[in-house]
Amino acid sequence: MTIVDGQNGPCIELEHSLPSQVAAISPVVDKLMVLLRGCGCVPEGVSDVEIALREALANAIIHGNREDPRKHVHVTCRCEPDEVSITVKDEGQGFEINKVADPTAPENIGFVHGRGIYLMKAFMDEVRFEEGGVVVHMRKRAGQPAAKDVQKNRPE
Repeated sequence: MTIVDGQNGPCIELEHSLPSQVAAISPVVDKLMVLLRGCGCVPEGVSDVEIALREALANAIIHGNREDPRKHVHVTCRCEPDEVSITVKDEGQGFEINKVADPTAPENIGFVHGRGIYLMKAFMDEVRFEEGGVVVHMRKRAGQPAAKDVQKNRPE
């Protein structure tokens, strides 16, 4: 953990690498979320960032690194007073975002996979892929309504 001067005041940066094992996701996410909530950049009771982080890590481990024990996933979290940003990088071959099937399309509703990117985009304010899909950047501004609140307040 590093404390640095950001544009809007001091911020905290956390870096962590984890093995390409699905079992490694929960312990890492649980620890990161305790730190992020403790720093105040993710409010208690709000799970948007946690869900998006879990999905990004699962995608990196399963689809990116193909659960290869020789590969790792690298996570960087930056906690600022008004936002949290997370970068997840795998050591895989990448993918083309334009070729990812829409999980809400009728023909894809029954598929077990394919919802991770959709959920990341639903829960975070910004999601972008770089380096051919091996890096995902996610950002959530403080004070933004949770996805469930947006759904609840959407006009019928």
